[in-house]
Amino acid sequence: MVEIIEKSALLSSYPQDIDKAIGITTTVPIEIIYAAGYFPVDLNNVFISSDDPSRMVDHAELNGIPRNTCAWIKGIYSAAKKIGIKRLVGVAQGDCTNTHAIMDILDFAGLDVIPFEYPYKRDEDRLKCNLKEFANQLGARHDDISSMKIRLDGIRALIHRIDELTWLDNKVTGEENHLWSVTASDMFGDYNTYEKEAREFLKKAEERTSVQHKIRLGFMGIPPICNDIFSFLDSLGCHVVFNEVQRQFSMPFETATLEAQYTEYTYPYDVFMQIEDIKREICKRSIDGIIFYVQNFCHRSIYEKIIRKLIDIPMITVDFDRPGPINGAMMTRLEAFVEMVENK
Repeated sequence: MVEIIEKSALLSSYPQDIDKAIGITTTVPIEIIYAAGYFPVDLNNVFISSDDPSRMVDHAELNGIPRNTCAWIKGIYSAAKKIGIKRLVGVAQGDCTNTHAIMDILDFAGLDVIPFEYPYKRDEDRLKCNLKEFANQLGARHDDISSMKIRLDGIRALIHRIDELTWLDNKVTGEENHLWSVTASDMFGDYNTYEKEAREFLKKAEERTSVQHKIRLGFMGIPPICNDIFSFLDSLGCHVVFNEVQRQFSMPFETATLEAQYTEYTYPYDVFMQIEDIKREICKRSIDGIIFYVQNFCHRSIYEKIIRKLIDIPMITVDFDRPGPINGAMMTRLEAFVEMVENK
């Protein structure tokens, strides 16, 4: 059997009271989790930031998760098993099609699995009912949730400023933008520390000299599992100025209520809502080309035909299976794409 990373390494960035931890499989209303006295742990972040995420994929396969399953799902499974969480929020509608199965497997393994659903179609009233039910399950009070939204919105404003420094001021790299945005999903279980570190990063980034690149690219799809794609694109003279899904994790739209906030959040809903947001950002950020990143065995690859018809700038679709560096064939494809964009 393959043994993987020790529990202490997996949770090193999070509070140590595991009884208060609630694992999440994707972005959910963390305001409710915090207001209930718990802290969220995004199992995707635990998986991909571990010392050896590939071994975590091996661990899941050796424990019966089929090889033809998305590596993110395998990573979620291994992270949940290894860090010893007792509760898990699984998104039963509005996320990966394999989430249902993982929820059942972890329920069978003894975890307290709490379902949360985004409406199939954007429906603020229905979502409000789902948020209320979720709050009741965790024991969160309405006033505490409202106060927590205000608190977290202030922290998210820092991430939005980091995003501005990426596309407007050209002082933050695409990889830095990706990391700060993707970790907004749980704020590492400690929003006070997260805020402090974001402020420190912003102070340093503001003092940088702007860097001009010949090509401005955007990412859409899902966050990439490969660990060096941003640095490789940078070596080709490309600046990634848009990380579509990661930006959504930071709740980029100003809203007065929690139900409005998670109704504007595009990721759980239809692809047309996503595309409208992407098209606005293409114009706003002067994007020259789009990388559509999909994971092997992911249902989102089905959207490619629609996306190519509705987005009218150069686009390349890239897909990966396991975590690790990009291979030579993918490097060649990306080089050819960048050359094509530059010539166009």
